[in-house]
Amino acid sequence: MNQRLVEVLVIGAGPSGCVSAAYLQGQGIKVQVVEKSIFPRFVIGESLLPRCMDHFEEVGLLDGLNAFGFEKKFGARFIKGEKICEFDFSKKHTKGWDWTWQVPRADFDQVLVEELTKKGVDVSFGHEVVDVVIGENGESITTIKDENGIPYQVKAKYIIDSSGYGRVLPRLLDLDKPSVLPNHSSIFTHVVDVNRPEGREGTLITFDVIETEVWLWVIPFSNGRTSIGYVGPTEFLESFEGSNSEKLSQLLKLSDYYYERFRGVDFLFEPVLIKNYSKSVKQLYGNGFVLTGNSAEFLDPVFSSGVTFATESALLGAKLITKVLNGQAVDWEKEYSEYIREGVSVFSSYVNEWYSGNLQTLFFHQPENPEVKRQICSVLAGYVWDKTNPFVTKHNRLIRTVAHIIDLEKQKSE
Repeated sequence: MNQRLVEVLVIGAGPSGCVSAAYLQGQGIKVQVVEKSIFPRFVIGESLLPRCMDHFEEVGLLDGLNAFGFEKKFGARFIKGEKICEFDFSKKHTKGWDWTWQVPRADFDQVLVEELTKKGVDVSFGHEVVDVVIGENGESITTIKDENGIPYQVKAKYIIDSSGYGRVLPRLLDLDKPSVLPNHSSIFTHVVDVNRPEGREGTLITFDVIETEVWLWVIPFSNGRTSIGYVGPTEFLESFEGSNSEKLSQLLKLSDYYYERFRGVDFLFEPVLIKNYSKSVKQLYGNGFVLTGNSAEFLDPVFSSGVTFATESALLGAKLITKVLNGQAVDWEKEYSEYIREGVSVFSSYVNEWYSGNLQTLFFHQPENPEVKRQICSVLAGYVWDKTNPFVTKHNRLIRTVAHIIDLEKQKSE
């Protein structure tokens, strides 16, 4: 069987894989990227956070993305009945990017790969990883089938698994474990947004809260299309009968704010239903490999953390592998696993407190507390490792505490 020799094999050519490969290439490390899909291809995860802009800029992928003209995202809006809460990324506690993008991922990922190949990185599409054997020294032999089904092998010193929802190494190495987050599902599609309002209203990413655990996302793109999707408890979405198109059409009637805008609009593809989407793993790294992005953890789409965790972990993983290949010592548990899990823990608290209703209490409380809002805004922008932010360092109790104070004040005033 034909065998190739590289220093690092990257599985997956999405944002995570592109960021890690771009960094490694810039360090003079021989890297190969294999991708099961043929690009361009549809994938969910279309709302980015400002934090990931740092990553694209650092590895030299930002210019091509800037040139494409994706819809800029300056914040996010949350609606619940008559209540509206808007976050402006320029008004946040942590210094950093004040904007990012809302992107059709087929276009976005294609631009990333094109920028990557311009740097000379070998990217193989339609290539599926079918087996991985890792030796005691960490060197691996990965068996891959090319686009014609012909197997070959790649020998590498390290593997970066950026396979996203494919979760290649978690499957092959038995690393999956149940998520601690509640079981939720989502159903989504794209539409030609023929009724899109002119001006700012037509560009805003919005989360329309129907009830505490059920919400609609609306993500407008610069090409005139819009991503729409519902999230809710699995049993709630399963209670609607018919095809996925019929289910989503019924769900859209629940939105007082958006029903007229999307009433009768054709779906560009049969809505996709993903059940119990939150995922976790037993470990984020191992002998000769590291997991990044959704191949490691996937939380919940409510705060759009997916791509940011993907690029954060990809860049950090690539940097640590570079240190190892240069003969430097790396404490993978402290420098990688503990660091990534700190950020995951912050966002997990926000997801849990969103569905408990406590975070929604903070969002929609009037009058607003400007400092609290600035601190929460930093988390929503992806800056979840900023230890100067009390809503990061005390994330596991501060949301509940403030929500309890608000509820007490409300009871006194009634």
